[in-house]
Amino acid sequence: MTNKVIEMINIKKSFGTVQAISNGNFNLYPGEVHSLVGENGAGKSTLLKILYGMHNYDEGKMIIKGNEYNNLTPKEAIGLGIGMVHQEFMLVQELTVLENIILGFEPNKGINIDLQKAKKVIKEYIDLYGMDVQLNKKVKNISVGEAQRVEIIKTLYRGTEILILDEPTAVLTPQETVQLFKILEALKKDGKSIIFISHKLKEVMEISDRVTVMRQGAYLETFNKKDTSIAEIARMMVGRDVFLNSRSKPGKTGQVVLQIKNTYIPGDREISKIRGLSLNIKEGEVLGIAGVDGNGQTELIEAITGLRKVEKGSIIFLGKEIQNLSPLKIRQAGVAHVPEDRNVRGLNREWSIKDNLIANKFYKKPFSEFIRINKTKVSEHSKDLINKFDIRPKDGEILTKNLSGGNAQKVIVARELDMGGKLLIAAQPTRGVDIGSIEEIRRYLDEAKKNNTAILLVSADLGEILALSDRIAVMYEGKITGIINSSEATEENLGILMVGGKLNE
Repeated sequence: MTNKVIEMINIKKSFGTVQAISNGNFNLYPGEVHSLVGENGAGKSTLLKILYGMHNYDEGKMIIKGNEYNNLTPKEAIGLGIGMVHQEFMLVQELTVLENIILGFEPNKGINIDLQKAKKVIKEYIDLYGMDVQLNKKVKNISVGEAQRVEIIKTLYRGTEILILDEPTAVLTPQETVQLFKILEALKKDGKSIIFISHKLKEVMEISDRVTVMRQGAYLETFNKKDTSIAEIARMMVGRDVFLNSRSKPGKTGQVVLQIKNTYIPGDREISKIRGLSLNIKEGEVLGIAGVDGNGQTELIEAITGLRKVEKGSIIFLGKEIQNLSPLKIRQAGVAHVPEDRNVRGLNREWSIKDNLIANKFYKKPFSEFIRINKTKVSEHSKDLINKFDIRPKDGEILTKNLSGGNAQKVIVARELDMGGKLLIAAQPTRGVDIGSIEEIRRYLDEAKKNNTAILLVSADLGEILALSDRIAVMYEGKITGIINSSEATEENLGILMVGGKLNE
């Protein structure tokens, strides 16, 4: 290969007393895809934020295109041809695709913005790399896959030669992932260098030329793809063998726990309005909901848990209608909820682990006596759950804002499963979680099923849906396009239903 375009050597970075990176090493050649993998808290995102100028580093050496840089700002990084597409897209919903792409880099014609010149340049990128985007549409009206393509074009418009992609397939359908990989191959052939961050090791092995593994803030090893395997990478990341692909065995189901009858639920967007949806879930069953984010999954969950009003129809839990009851009453009836955004609705990040673990029962005995909290009982309870669910560090006094994503998620899962409810709503239970924690959380959900809990599982990860579900319902534009037994389901036939297609009879 030719000279490296990026070299990061023995990088160290601390935040206060916490050392995020103790020994960071990474390099990149022109025209390659180099994946960086590791558990949550391994230091990979911090390392690449240093490259993009979002963090300064304490020690080490960073060489970009042959020149050494002590620290960068994002503006300087962009000037050096470095672009980053974040997992949470940085697009303005009310602006058009064209306006988002040129924002901050508008070509001028006198005192006006030269939109025709911008369109000409952008269309060259669209044609060259086979990207399907509609420049005049508002971002709020485009699909997730199209929004990601807009983000990539935005970086190219700014002159990107080194592209960082953070969890780029987390919310894509299988078909959109295939399309993204075709774009990345075209970029690579054109000499662009790509850094790919993902927890999906199957995709890492498909798209990468090389893979670098980090663990606990330190560089471990770099592999050529042909010299390694998914199992070896996972073992190195976690420090043990990991098993994610095995499917849960169907169990013995009991009575119907949840019935949703002909429900109409308002949506945040037109495509997420729910119209005439019906479902049921039994004891000891996992019903998976597959679909591209934004097709009504959030609205359905919020209606069941009392966070959104139902316009018409019934939601029946254990024989009693619960639609439009308060969230507290629905919880008290026995509905547990792992929310899709752990930081907004799952945790109070300024509270400790132990306080978050009793957030749904602090007012009950033995944790509350008259108007006082029994701190001894709270501490004992937190120690039990911390050990049972392997939450790290094992100190209940630590604030949850200081936990890795995987451990923060385990706090929520531990609290909700400890409720002992008959129904668990699990929304994106492993989103943004490392491979070791994914395995553990899936095991907890499978154990809950075996204990006769009915589980409604909503996940953008089709591998997770296939691994855990007994039946799978697919949502598209607020409707169910099909329900399949997991034994008959594949990523391909689910993907067809996820875009509103029909399966051949």
